[in-house]
Amino acid sequence: MFDELTRYLDSIVTRDPSPRSRWEVLLYPGVLALGLHKAAHWLFEAQLFFAARLVNTISRFLTAIDIHPGAKIGRNFFIDHGFVVIGETAEIGDNVTMYQGSTLGGTNPTNGMAGKRHPTIGDDVIVSLGAAILGPIEVGRGARIGANAVVTKDVPEGATMVGIPAKATLVEVKPETQHFVPYGTPCSERFDPATQKLELLQCEMETMQKRLAQLLEERGALAAKAAVKKRGGAKRA
Repeated sequence: MFDELTRYLDSIVTRDPSPRSRWEVLLYPGVLALGLHKAAHWLFEAQLFFAARLVNTISRFLTAIDIHPGAKIGRNFFIDHGFVVIGETAEIGDNVTMYQGSTLGGTNPTNGMAGKRHPTIGDDVIVSLGAAILGPIEVGRGARIGANAVVTKDVPEGATMVGIPAKATLVEVKPETQHFVPYGTPCSERFDPATQKLELLQCEMETMQKRLAQLLEERGALAAKAAVKKRGGAKRA
């Protein structure tokens, strides 16, 4: 038990340079919220729903973090700061990091039936501040969700998503971006989101130009074939 707690605290220290000791991490609202969630989730699984909600309410009051008792959370989950919302049917893998103001939200079932309506988050995912992941979608292992992004579709493994609605952006893979990156985004001066977006647009433009050239070539071939057919008909006449 003590070794497991120590490993968990160490996993947070590797992602947050501010604490001076492991025990300082115990005062983090995200750590307290996760501890209370474990108790609430145990009560929820035992179908003691009122007691589970009571623990959840106390946790929300103390930490400003709202984790539904039904949410399933893996190992080494870290909420940096507060004001995070996690829905009932959300499933979170191992070593996931969520920053302040982020949300794992659900959709309202059109048939009125309860079911899976919140996201499934893979291992090693980073959800940046203010980001919202909505609906029963899957976020692949190692994906990074940028600040204020709104994700409503499945996210491929290792993708970096930005915008509303969120789309994959080009981020150069370097040694410093292969592991944990604070807020899910490289912050070096060499990283320019505007440049990355321009490169993405240029790539799309090149694809469109190639497609246009292909269509023009096909049109020329059809025109030539029609001309040959027309000359053949004129000769027979």
